[in-house]
Amino acid sequence: MSEKPSHAVIVGGSSGIGLATARNLLGQGMNVTITGRSQEKLERARQSLSGNVAIAAFDATEPANVRAFFETLGAFDHLVLAASGGKGLGPFETLDLADLNSGVDEKVRPQLSCLQAALPSLNKSGSVTFISAVSAQLSAPGVAGIAAVNGMLLTVVPILAMELKPLRVNVVAPGVIDTPWWDFLPSEQRQRIFADYAGKTPVGRIGRAEYVASAIAFLVSNGFMKGQVLTCDGGLRFAA
Repeated sequence: MSEKPSHAVIVGGSSGIGLATARNLLGQGMNVTITGRSQEKLERARQSLSGNVAIAAFDATEPANVRAFFETLGAFDHLVLAASGGKGLGPFETLDLADLNSGVDEKVRPQLSCLQAALPSLNKSGSVTFISAVSAQLSAPGVAGIAAVNGMLLTVVPILAMELKPLRVNVVAPGVIDTPWWDFLPSEQRQRIFADYAGKTPVGRIGRAEYVASAIAFLVSNGFMKGQVLTCDGGLRFAA
């Protein structure tokens, strides 16, 4: 009898890093469920994927919706937390500190809420992978707010890795990645920023979602990685 494929759930899997991770894990033969707020985006994402993929539309910022999803999901093996947010950018002197609350509500709270709700049905020999950002590791002007938000995830991972053992808990910290996260900026401004960061990054370019997806897939599949921060930034943290 062949072994049943592992089942991975990717919260925030309809685009960007989450979608690239779904494609990577499906390519390894896993069953994958991707979630997001928009049923339409999820349908488009599913059409772009090959393999055993399911979709579920719910708002990860709403705890009741999160609980309802995981209560009906059934047992699964791996949880990837790609819920994202972009609040907290800008010079500290003029930073609206209320943006920190928004950043927590958009990114930190949903990731923690999903893990908490998933624990009863998550395979204890499986894995959880948070997605933070390299901003939490930079000493660069203009990122204090967003670094504070992302730093929460870096801080909590080793604690959860011990508290939730034997479940493996890790976190990936991406650098500047060309994904729809940047769509809040006009195209020309976005390209200027990309060019600036490409010049600062030792590899000489910004990243693609597939690079980060490979890092996430490594943490999912490697049974000896636990409590780790895997930075996938092209070396930006050493130069910025």
